[in-house]
Amino acid sequence: MVDKILYELIKDCGYQRALDMFENISSGKKLRSKLILKIAGENQISLKLCAVIELIHLASLLHDDVIDDSTIRRGKPSINALFGSKNAIMLGDILYSKGFYEIVSLNPQIAKIISKAVLDLSIGEMMDVDLGSKFSPNLDEYLKMIELKTAVLIEAAARSSAIIAKLDESAYSIYGKNLGLAFQIVDDILDIVSDENKLGKPAFNDYKEGKTTLPYILLYNALNADEKEILKGLWGKDLDDGQIRWIKDKFSEFNIVEKSKEFAKELGYKAISSVSDESLREIVSSMIDREF
Repeated sequence: MVDKILYELIKDCGYQRALDMFENISSGKKLRSKLILKIAGENQISLKLCAVIELIHLASLLHDDVIDDSTIRRGKPSINALFGSKNAIMLGDILYSKGFYEIVSLNPQIAKIISKAVLDLSIGEMMDVDLGSKFSPNLDEYLKMIELKTAVLIEAAARSSAIIAKLDESAYSIYGKNLGLAFQIVDDILDIVSDENKLGKPAFNDYKEGKTTLPYILLYNALNADEKEILKGLWGKDLDDGQIRWIKDKFSEFNIVEKSKEFAKELGYKAISSVSDESLREIVSSMIDREF
């Protein structure tokens, strides 16, 4: 249903080229939409909210792929790989603009929440680029960046849904924020432990792209001075098999993957403890208690 609404919204823009490009976007798991529908139920308002959130999320991914020069998204060629970076940026702008056009028909309070989330998301993207310009083992900076880049939109989805359902928006805001943070850290872990077929992108791609994610921050802090320099020297480079093996061995030596899982679980438990809805708790549990 959400996919159908999204298609009609882009079709309504009246430009076939944009619709053709949009149809080549890989459909994801729609975590944000599932969250909205679980909290607010399926109705005209909640489905419109799903569509707005998905448009914004997809727009951010299009821009993200251009920034990162990513050629694969969810196991398929990215839009910038298929149609060029200029077209990908403009399609992202169309999705953002259409999302904001549709947002005005929602509750003004919800519109403000989502608009603020998009502002924060954009700042998070800029922070990500800035942190990606150097090896950055600062945990606080990393957590702030993923809060803005990933968690704020999930938090906005949960909080807005609670408003629709006349529930405690503060509790659902806490749930969404911590779910979003845990979600990103799990993604960081998967970049290390999963193969390319499962990831839909090359493994160890984050470090190659200059992203100093939680596992690398924890590893850096565990290494001696000489090993720290080796790890820093591998940052942002195409890693050969021997270099990947060295990193994997160090991850294993200092139990970094398990420590990263525990970090994600702590955030997940904060999300779980904020709500009583068992189905929402299961969303978190399925993510943090999974096999890696």
